[in-house]
Amino acid sequence: MKILIVSTYDTAGGASKAAYKLHRSLLDYNIDSQMLVQSKLSDDFTVIQVDSKLERKIAAIRPFLDYLPIRRYKNRSTTLFSPSYLPFSSIVNKINKINPDIVHLQWIAGGMMTINDIAKINAPIVWNLRDMWPFTGGCHYNEFCDRYKENCGQCKVLGSTKDNDLSRKILNKKKKAYDKINNLTIVGLSHWIANCAKESRLFRSRKVICLPNTIDTSRFQPLNKAFCRNILNLPKNKRLIMFGAMGPTSNNRKGFNELKNAIKQIKNISKVELVIFGASKPKNPLKVDCNVHYIPRLHDQISLSILFSSADVVVSPSIQENLSNVILESLSCGTPVVAFDIGGNSDMIKHKSNGYLAKPYDIHDIALGIEYVVYNTNYDTLCKNSRDSILTKFSNEIVPKKYIELYENIYRG
Repeated sequence: MKILIVSTYDTAGGASKAAYKLHRSLLDYNIDSQMLVQSKLSDDFTVIQVDSKLERKIAAIRPFLDYLPIRRYKNRSTTLFSPSYLPFSSIVNKINKINPDIVHLQWIAGGMMTINDIAKINAPIVWNLRDMWPFTGGCHYNEFCDRYKENCGQCKVLGSTKDNDLSRKILNKKKKAYDKINNLTIVGLSHWIANCAKESRLFRSRKVICLPNTIDTSRFQPLNKAFCRNILNLPKNKRLIMFGAMGPTSNNRKGFNELKNAIKQIKNISKVELVIFGASKPKNPLKVDCNVHYIPRLHDQISLSILFSSADVVVSPSIQENLSNVILESLSCGTPVVAFDIGGNSDMIKHKSNGYLAKPYDIHDIALGIEYVVYNTNYDTLCKNSRDSILTKFSNEIVPKKYIELYENIYRG
């Protein structure tokens, strides 16, 4: 059984890294898996990309070109919107030439392939919902707009007031393309996004299941906190609150403003310091009511394990979230997590067991959650529960077997 994982990137961004982890875990189970990407960043020979140098140069600018149609929407929000209209992609030809038994689509935006290309794939398709884009009119997160359930139009992300705007045209194009696909299985990584897909116009008549990301618990594991802080030059006598993502303080969806306001309400603030990872110290430091440490982007799993193990708590105050890699990795390293009870967070966090689920968008409750963790007299139990919750539900010993079972059921027909 030959599996082809298809993703815009292999190791850039959380969605791509999660897809790559799945690919590597399949190989560990002796599954014939390859990964096809538009832009390859790793040196892994099992990851392939377009062949010619010219195609690779074009691939590098396709994300910029794909963005051009939305530039005319002057009132658009900062949420990512992908038209996926660019022609002349050779990806679908490459897919069919490889001739896999199953094509497993991941995050395929950034101009990788057109919507119509998806319908030209010959093999059965499994599609992981890394965000909401597969079933919306182009937005990757809907900003609480439910128009994807019917027709889109008047797109909130585009800042549009017109019914027949770009979002409606894209949704209709997706409908026509998807109707041509006979064998399509949709995988929601969280129960939240699986339910959204089931309610959508595009996938309500399709098979939708829920399977999570996998994580290598032998790499992401608890390490000595004092040792980790020494490596990262972090204070040993403070409670460290950790927050981060790609563009952690500039991406409104990640909730940095909510965290900043929550910190103002934390008791005994002199005992607390904040660690922001994924960004270097800015020229004009952020104004937060405690000392702030900055750690640039880390790419390898060992460095990330040291990072998460150094913290007392990781806070993920995202406004919308599917299945956060940050939460998975933190819990796997035995560090409790505080987050809003939204999206897929409750799939990972058990309230007051391995972290704290705050009432949605309640900043005061986020502050209470941070206090609950960092001042908890049973803190070691929270840490043990964090690690155990990942070992029993998300590890490489569990999740890949479920994907393999899915593949086998599809392959057998």
